[in-house]
Amino acid sequence: MIGKRLRQRAELTFKQNQHHGRHGWLRLTPAYSVRLVEQILEDCAHDCEVVFDPFSGTGTTALCAAYLGKTGVATDINPFLIWLARAKAGSYSKAALVAFEHSVRLVAKCAANRRGPVADIPPLSNIERWWRPPVLVFLLRLKAAIDAQEARDATLLQVAFCRTMMKLSNAAFNHQSMSFKSNVPVSRVDETESFTAQFLSDARHIAAAAADNPAGKTEYILSDARAGAEATAWRNRVDLLVTSPPYPNRMSYIRELRPYMYWLRFLLTAREAGELDWEAIGGTWGIATSRLTEWTASRSFVPKGMTSTLKKIAAAHEKNGSLLANYVHKYFEDMFEHLTSMLTLLRPGAAAHYIIGNSIFYGHMVPAEKYLAEQMATVGLTDVKIIPIRKRNSKKGLIEFRVVGVKA
Repeated sequence: MIGKRLRQRAELTFKQNQHHGRHGWLRLTPAYSVRLVEQILEDCAHDCEVVFDPFSGTGTTALCAAYLGKTGVATDINPFLIWLARAKAGSYSKAALVAFEHSVRLVAKCAANRRGPVADIPPLSNIERWWRPPVLVFLLRLKAAIDAQEARDATLLQVAFCRTMMKLSNAAFNHQSMSFKSNVPVSRVDETESFTAQFLSDARHIAAAAADNPAGKTEYILSDARAGAEATAWRNRVDLLVTSPPYPNRMSYIRELRPYMYWLRFLLTAREAGELDWEAIGGTWGIATSRLTEWTASRSFVPKGMTSTLKKIAAAHEKNGSLLANYVHKYFEDMFEHLTSMLTLLRPGAAAHYIIGNSIFYGHMVPAEKYLAEQMATVGLTDVKIIPIRKRNSKKGLIEFRVVGVKA
């Protein structure tokens, strides 16, 4: 029952496909992930009140805890994802939903008016790849109409806008990484009516998902998982940690979020996107990639066998081998820093569950689950276990694992 309700509320994100990126990047959280989180929480229900997710993404773990009547606490470094998670976990009264439906009709009418005001074009690079001119014009009118509603709570309107914005885009999510549809036909008729219908449909979907409020509480905190200073109020209070950190696969966890972040003004420049990717664990894109070439490791803990793996990766490719070796090294250095700071939040006896995938660079396996397990044991977690979950739908040999440890 919880899983069904959680998947419905998860539709406040904007389903594109079932691939599992770090945060399920604005796609519906895969059903198996929801079931796994739900199962972990139910198994620990008898002695678990506070559930913590340091890599919150779109907020599924904390929301699942709240649907079980518990307190879900989560952190993420991305301000847009914190906003979205709070929108998903919010409690919406009948009066608020009636007001939302009224605002939807008003906004849709304004957007359909070809003489209505338009918002500023978001400074997204190559924006013409994302939307055809008539779509972009409609979205600019729709965004202007929603902005005019900001005197009231426009959160659900903005969520509906994001869903429509992506539904009408040229983005394709039929594989692990995002691409753009080619040869999009040019329509010779006015499509405003169909664009408006899409927004109205998305708004109805959002209203239905928002009607079922969780019984428990959630708190989403903007914070770097390596430091966690903003979450110190929960020190020694966390009963269970369940999270899925970035995988060491060099995917950018900002790139696919750019449309949402630019439209909602969480990003204003390309440099801001690069800086956020550099600050995140596991992302390399733009300025983050260039900085990796100059990055040098500290003398923090290095798992057994990793030095040999790094040397193999560095030697495997003349141009990019050293860059990717630096990437892998920095990833695990960041994770060790995270584990050290996270430990202070757990009460004695609390279990920590990390869902993580291995990776391959130039034919050399990076056994992320083994490195993570060794790091967890080094910071003080006991009874560390590695549990295979499933094969991933990509390269042969790539598997997802659950690595579990207990604070003594």
